Amino acid sequence: HMLIYASEVRSYRDLPIRLHEQTPLHRNEASGVLGGLTRLRQFSQDDGHCFVTEDQIASEVEALLRLVKRVHDDFSLEYTTKLSTRPEEFLGQAATWDHAEAALRQALESAGQPYTINEGDGAFYGPKIDFDITDAIGRKWQCATIQLDYQIPQRFGLKYVGADNAEHTPVVIHRAILGSFERFIALLVEHYAGAFPLWLAPVQVTVLPIADRHADYARSVRARLATAGLRAEVDERQEKIGYKIREAQLQKVPYMLVVGDKEAAEGSVSVRSRSAGDLGSRPLDAFIEAARIEVERKRQAAEPVSA
Repeated sequence: HMLIYASEVRSYRDLPIRLHEQTPLHRNEASGVLGGLTRLRQFSQDDGHCFVTEDQIASEVEALLRLVKRVHDDFSLEYTTKLSTRPEEFLGQAATWDHAEAALRQALESAGQPYTINEGDGAFYGPKIDFDITDAIGRKWQCATIQLDYQIPQRFGLKYVGADNAEHTPVVIHRAILGSFERFIALLVEHYAGAFPLWLAPVQVTVLPIADRHADYARSVRARLATAGLRAEVDERQEKIGYKIREAQLQKVPYMLVVGDKEAAEGSVSVRSRSAGDLGSRPLDAFIEAARIEVERKRQAAEPVSA
């Protein structure tokens, strides 16, 4: 990202410039600390860098704080915020660090974000704001981060032409909102105990034909669901319907649609909810509309954030 920025002449009018990627990363962790998806040697993250002027720091960090809050609220995750300050070994001048830490404090306070000070735990190139998610059994995991960096842009010789027609060095904000995707997924699995809400469930609906002769109708139901944007599968195994229902329940699929002779003749489905049980028969169109409303309600609850 530093090289991409340096590939062109930049003006203060171009800033902020935000670059983002999701490529694999590697860390040679000791084998004793590796665990499931929460700590890996290869992982991916939503890695982003914001190139800003000095007077854009506060507004950019505040926007990122709102984005972190929105994402965590969407998943109903509790988190705490800490400001990590200058470590014993660091790049640059202490005065620059003091200025950077003050800028992050100002952004946190302007956003009304409660935080604690984590003395000496900043990155070697700058202070940072870390967010710790509390998992289902009370453990804390660091996922999101916002880091202020004066050192790397200087070392790469990054410049922009200011309003005074002179060259200035931009400030870089490193940011990850989900952090490691693998760790975030692991936390979600534990947080929901596998019972994901409809909008998030990998399989939202399972269609269960009672007998082989109902398979064609079950496949047509799945096709209608897919056209409506719902993730659906058909369980065509030659098993009793009670067994299929129990299997889908154990897999924690939000909705099961049982189809037989009556449903095929009427164009309906017999709806079972993972949490509420048997909801009775209803027209397929009515179920699709209700499911889409349930998903859309969650989507509309998220306020757009420009960061």
